Amino acid sequence: MARSATDDDVAALFARREAPVAELAGQAGAVASACHAMAVRFHQGGKLVVFGTGPQSTDAAHVAVEFMHPVIVGKRALPAISLTADVATITGLAASRGTAGIFAHQIALLAEPADIALGIAAGTADRSVLRGLVAAREMGLLTIALTGGDGGAIGASPAVDHVLTARSSDPRVIKEVHVTMYHLLWELVHVFFEQPGVLGPGVIA
Repeated sequence: MARSATDDDVAALFARREAPVAELAGQAGAVASACHAMAVRFHQGGKLVVFGTGPQSTDAAHVAVEFMHPVIVGKRALPAISLTADVATITGLAASRGTAGIFAHQIALLAEPADIALGIAAGTADRSVLRGLVAAREMGLLTIALTGGDGGAIGASPAVDHVLTARSSDPRVIKEVHVTMYHLLWELVHVFFEQPGVLGPGVIA
């Protein structure tokens, strides 16, 4: 008979998550910088374009709907799209162009230079996310990556303007920290919107 989880077992599960969350708090400056850059782009008429594969595809949809349809009454809706929501497009591109190009191709057709590209990857070698970010940067988009582990090729890429990394090798913990990360992005973007003069001229009401 399998034994019941003890208090020590539960404590160990929480302990596994403490260090990555504390490390995220240590990235406060990087988080604030990314959010300010996002707020400026939104203020100037840009939209958020989000993408990721596997479990991160649902994160992309989650991010997009939170910006488009804020759950907190009184917060402004901001334009956002997920590149993972259209199954026909994703599978069609994968069949004809290979999986590595599924986001780069959509960005080339749907994005504008004023936009923001947010790529989410738990692994460090997600070629489709990296190629999407590279394509976005070449077009002039602001590029942001949520990564895991040590950041890998995505975190080291010069095509990424802002990198936020969940320092864990456990994909479950990375997923949980990513949720916290993009909730912080949402909250702080709105904080910048609520501070008069912070975003400079050229504001779109």
